[in-house]
Amino acid sequence: MEFVGPQTSTSPWPRLRVEDWIETRDTLHLWTQIIGKIRMAHAPLLNHWWQVPMYVSARGLTTSAIPHGGGVFDMEFNFIDHVLHIRSSTGSATGIALRAKATSEFHAEVTTALDRLGIATAIRESPVEVEPAIPFSKDDQHASYDPAAAQLFWRQLLQADRVMNQFRAYFSGKVSPVHYFWGSMDLACTRFSGRTAPRHPGGATNCADWVMVEGYSHELSSCGFWPGGGQEGAFYSYAYPEPQGFPSRPLGVDGATYHSGAKEFVLPYEHVRTAKDPDAKLLQFLQASYAAAANLGHWDRAALEVDPDRLSGYL
Repeated sequence: MEFVGPQTSTSPWPRLRVEDWIETRDTLHLWTQIIGKIRMAHAPLLNHWWQVPMYVSARGLTTSAIPHGGGVFDMEFNFIDHVLHIRSSTGSATGIALRAKATSEFHAEVTTALDRLGIATAIRESPVEVEPAIPFSKDDQHASYDPAAAQLFWRQLLQADRVMNQFRAYFSGKVSPVHYFWGSMDLACTRFSGRTAPRHPGGATNCADWVMVEGYSHELSSCGFWPGGGQEGAFYSYAYPEPQGFPSRPLGVDGATYHSGAKEFVLPYEHVRTAKDPDAKLLQFLQASYAAAANLGHWDRAALEVDPDRLSGYL
């Protein structure tokens, strides 16, 4: 079967209004949860749940290699050709068309495809961090897929991923990959001070408290991009535990504000997209919000930060 994708955006920082793709966004959120839970079912636990996210790829979002038996398999949302690819190291592969369909149908197709490839997998069918949490196999409500919107979202992630990886390179301490967490549907990168943190109180929607306790076991400063929080999505940055004075710390970044409900600084995506230099604007926000957390939290910045260009003369 041949799959034809929509015309690609000519803008490196594409415009995608949240209100124009809410139904597709919410459906895609659940579909990525299904795939993420499959990865979680096979991969060994890594600190802070680093074994469960997906990663931005040249075509969409990928799980990367997932262990299975004596080999591996991977799964990739291809938002150019609009196919979910499932590939095994045995050489077998299959694809599932990404189109408007009920989440229950998508779940059944994925389950059948894995069975045929000899990768039978059982997952918890209840989605997390959403309300209502309809089991995937019974969800006929979320059934939208606008291919143009899905591709634009991926292109937003491409830009966020590229700049956030540049920001990540300035830190030599413990730092997460830039990865897509399907629970909250955000692209995130987290730096750690090296100290343990107070036990997290939990309280996330349809998410067990012990999940949050594992995720926030150590003191951190986290940043990311989420397709909400602004007219076209938003970048965010927060600290756990939040140091005294963090909410009132001036960042000096036009458009950035502190959201008291979410306890994080927020910079709407449209402020970055329309900036004279979007990369510089985003890097300014990421650095200023991290510096606020690290300075107020008394991190050993001299020991944790590094110049990514330190070896440029040898390369």
